[in-house]
Amino acid sequence: MQSFPRLLGDVGGTNVRFALETAPQRIGPVTALKVADFPSLEAAMRHYLDGLPPGGARPRHAAVGLANPVTGDRVKLTNHAWAFSISGMQHALGLDLLVAINDFTALALGLPHLGPRDLTQVRAGTPVPHTPLALVGPGTGLGVSGLVPARVGPAVALAGEGGHIELMPDTDDEWIAWRAAHKAFGRVSAERLLSGMGLSLTHAALHAETGTPLARPLDPAQVTDGAIVHGDPLCRRALAVFCGLLGSVAADIALVLGARGGVYLGGGIVPRFVPALRESAFNARFVAKGRMGAYLESLPVYVITAEYPALPGLAQALADALAHGRHGARANPA
Repeated sequence: MQSFPRLLGDVGGTNVRFALETAPQRIGPVTALKVADFPSLEAAMRHYLDGLPPGGARPRHAAVGLANPVTGDRVKLTNHAWAFSISGMQHALGLDLLVAINDFTALALGLPHLGPRDLTQVRAGTPVPHTPLALVGPGTGLGVSGLVPARVGPAVALAGEGGHIELMPDTDDEWIAWRAAHKAFGRVSAERLLSGMGLSLTHAALHAETGTPLARPLDPAQVTDGAIVHGDPLCRRALAVFCGLLGSVAADIALVLGARGGVYLGGGIVPRFVPALRESAFNARFVAKGRMGAYLESLPVYVITAEYPALPGLAQALADALAHGRHGARANPA
């Protein structure tokens, strides 16, 4: 049976990234496409496959990471309209195996494959070998996962929805943002404020407190650029809310998992302002957990700065599925 190349696809709420794995953990050039430009994931995959050089071997195995829960054959993206059957898409594309997992499960599987150049440490600490790793990542939504060592065999990547836990504000500005989110959505999950839409919402809420609501909310990049490049006071306050809440939530996840191996910050937002994160209240809030402050004090925190960090995890998930003799469509093999 042909083993390589293998197709890898990282599907976010905004972009989908495809690459071919030509040998174990040897991943070729990445093609990024806009989710909004295609009616379905199958259409985007066909577009990518049709653009491959003619005459080359076509992938027979594929793995995709998706920014939403993957609990069965039917998948519906949380932050986009794409919906599909895993087995149906496998058949339509002529694949022998299609593995579908949560994108942050894939990112967690990829953590052992990241090197020093793929990470920036933002909090000093001493990782304890063979202990869990925590993963938190604001982007279009808020991804949360972890990598937990097993007694026998590879570590287990968690497939959960930790981005939807409750959020507890602390500062006055955090409460302003929380009340605006509560008015708009009812229940306020961590994702409501720790995401791109959360940055925009927080800035709009702070602006509304001045008595002059915005005609149109700023997009997330405008908020971060306004804070870091232009020194705009309201943008700086919005970014401070984001960093403070991120420190609090990241510590909560670390406590839940016992993540003495370290905490990793992924997603598409935080790598844009690592120096500002260091200078923010992130580290102070990370250890501001009462009796558990001393426990958290020794945990290192890293920002994942690799451009495509989920792809090695998808390759690992596909390799694990093939090693265990799995055939046909597969959801969450980890």
